[in-house]
Amino acid sequence: MIKAVIVDDESGAINGLTYELQKFPDKIRVVDTFSSAIDAISGINYLKPDCVFLDIEMPEMNGFSLLQKLTYRDFAIVFTTAYDQYAIKAFKESALDYLLKPVDEEDIRSIIVKLEKQNLSSSFHNRFQETLDAFTKSNAKQMVQFPVNGKILFAKTDEIVYCESDGNYTNIFLDSSKSFCVSKKLKEVEALLPERTFFRVHNSFVINTLKVVEYIRAEGYVVLSNDKKISVSRIKKDAFLRKMVHC
Repeated sequence: MIKAVIVDDESGAINGLTYELQKFPDKIRVVDTFSSAIDAISGINYLKPDCVFLDIEMPEMNGFSLLQKLTYRDFAIVFTTAYDQYAIKAFKESALDYLLKPVDEEDIRSIIVKLEKQNLSSSFHNRFQETLDAFTKSNAKQMVQFPVNGKILFAKTDEIVYCESDGNYTNIFLDSSKSFCVSKKLKEVEALLPERTFFRVHNSFVINTLKVVEYIRAEGYVVLSNDKKISVSRIKKDAFLRKMVHC
C-alpha cells in the first residue's frame, strides 16, 4: 500500500485529488493533507510517506523551497500545477511525474503504475537530490511573491541583497537600491527564500550570501554588494562561515 501526502494551498485542489486517489483503495492511501507549506514540512518528516503530491506555487513558499527544508527525503515527488510551464517539464526527469490540475482518474492510474514499478526503499532519495540540484541551477530565476499595499510584488531572489526586521514587518532591499516593506515577520519572509543562498546572520537580518563581499573577523560583520555593513551574531558566526564555503 502506497502512503501519500497532498500539499496544496487550495482546499478544492486537495479535495479533488483526494477523491481521485480514493478510487484506488487497494493501491494508495492518503495519510494526510496540508494546505500550509510550513505545516507540511513537519508533517512529511513525521509521517515518512512513500509519495508526496506537491503544489509548486503556494503563497508561503513554493514547492521547491519546501523540499529544501525537509530532513526526510525517501519518497516519490509528483508535482501538481495549473500551468503547463516549460520549467515544470525540466524537472520531470528527476521527479516521478507532474500533474496538470484538475487531475482525473487516468492521471492517477498512470502515477500508481509508475510508483509500483519503483523500489520505494532505495531509489527515491537519489531522485529527490536530482530534483533539488535541478532547482538550484534555476535558482537565480526564482520569483518570490510579497503582498504589498493590496498588491502582490514579484521579486527575483537573486536581486534581493538583505532583509531587515521591523517588528511585525520586514524591509527588503534590492540590488537596484530600491526597497519595500511587507507585512510579514522576518521569520515568515525567511521561509519564502531559498535556504541554499539566504542565511539569518542576526535576529534582525537575513542576507543573500551571494551578495557578501567581505567578512571582517575582528569586528564581526559582513559587507554586502551595496556596501551595507551587517553584524553577524557570535552564535551564528561558525554556521555562517560554513555556509559561505558551500553556497
